[in-house]
Amino acid sequence: MGERAPDRIDDDRLTLVGLLLESAAGLRRELGRRLEDECGLSLQWFELLLRLGRSPGRQLRMSDLADQTSLTPSGLTRAIDRLVEARLVERVACPEDRRGAYAALTPAGLDQLDAAVGLHLRHVDETLLGVLTPEDQITLETLLRKIRDHVHPGAARAPEPIPPG
Repeated sequence: MGERAPDRIDDDRLTLVGLLLESAAGLRRELGRRLEDECGLSLQWFELLLRLGRSPGRQLRMSDLADQTSLTPSGLTRAIDRLVEARLVERVACPEDRRGAYAALTPAGLDQLDAAVGLHLRHVDETLLGVLTPEDQITLETLLRKIRDHVHPGAARAPEPIPPG
């Protein structure tokens, strides 16, 4: 009838995935708290602003932004609505698809992102990179990309090019 429960509950695979999830949750909690405390920006907002800031034209189709985040479409819409209200992001009509829209970083959003990046990098250095060797960092990035691309392939897809004009 297969393995008995006591044998299965001690499976190293459970330990491995548990460590990965605990580490990710701990990083999110600590980095989010520090970012909020030091610059008043939630980690969710920072991640959205960063994705926009690193995209061509500092904008992304809403569908591409949704693919790159763990937010549901309605959750992304609510987050972008709040960023628009804060004047950090604006919605731009998509000329080739009237139903589509871009989320675009505003100058104020770029300023907010710029102010937060230095703090966040310091937090990352102290919280994550301070416990890893340079070789560990390369290995971790390679492994995380492999896992991410398998479980969330849309996140690795390049955004559609922005039409001229």
